[in-house]
Amino acid sequence: MQSRIIFLVGPTAVGKTEVAIKLAKKINAEIISCDSMQIYKGMDIITAKPNSKLTKKVPYHLISIISPTKEYNVFRYRKAAIKKIKEIIKKGKTPLFVGGSGLYVSTLIDGIFKDGSEDKSLREKLYQQAEKFGSQFLYNKLKKVDLEAASRIHPHDLRRIVRALEVFKTTGKPISILQKQRRGLTGDYEVIIFGLNMLKDRLYERIRKRTEKMFKQGLVEEAEKLLKLKLSKTASFAIGLTELKGYFLGLYDLEEAKRLIQRNTYLYTRRQLTWFKKDKRINWINLNGKETTKDIVQRIWRKLY
Repeated sequence: MQSRIIFLVGPTAVGKTEVAIKLAKKINAEIISCDSMQIYKGMDIITAKPNSKLTKKVPYHLISIISPTKEYNVFRYRKAAIKKIKEIIKKGKTPLFVGGSGLYVSTLIDGIFKDGSEDKSLREKLYQQAEKFGSQFLYNKLKKVDLEAASRIHPHDLRRIVRALEVFKTTGKPISILQKQRRGLTGDYEVIIFGLNMLKDRLYERIRKRTEKMFKQGLVEEAEKLLKLKLSKTASFAIGLTELKGYFLGLYDLEEAKRLIQRNTYLYTRRQLTWFKKDKRINWINLNGKETTKDIVQRIWRKLY
């Protein structure tokens, strides 16, 4: 009988962490973060990382594991996550993945192509081209060599555009072809995916409140410290850094910075949902905003048993 792995996905601010903690206690699980930003140390407020009070209730893995000055990618994440899966199952517990990073989720569940080699100098050159000519310039390049991949990538999703071009140039094969040859968790485990979602006006209100809370917790001070570091490409994409940098430079006041963070967070949730909605394996739980965490956990429980 295959061991079971559960994923809890959905847009930022929908309430995944609180649900995951209660669910993990109920089903004897340990949580593995599936968030591309929460892996960084010192980015606690800006990434809405679960606090120590929550993580003491249930073991919570792959958060705060690397300096934000270091590069981290989906290959390294997958390797670390698979190791954690084996450790948790060996203890007789269930791995419960929680997060909104679609690429991390997909890479785990469906696998990753073996010959996806890296070329840091090429990648840097591509980023320089994007800085000079814009992301659309690279997107047009991608359409010429891999139209299928380009059709699934947003023209402004620079990271994925660069990665697709890097793979093509280093392997001579389109990333869309290589991705079809991959093997993931579904071959060895029973994988069940749950998704949390709610009406956009309620989600935006949660984002607004969460942003207010982050400012009260010390977001400005945390961002100021981070911007003094030579951040890695990935870490520098965290929502809140660019917006607060404009405030530090005197381009606008703090209220405008707050508004931009709220707006950009909401735009990010739309991209997350676009990604997840394509996956027909996800069991969606649509929330009206009035349910308690206990209610949501019970709904998931009923689908599991």
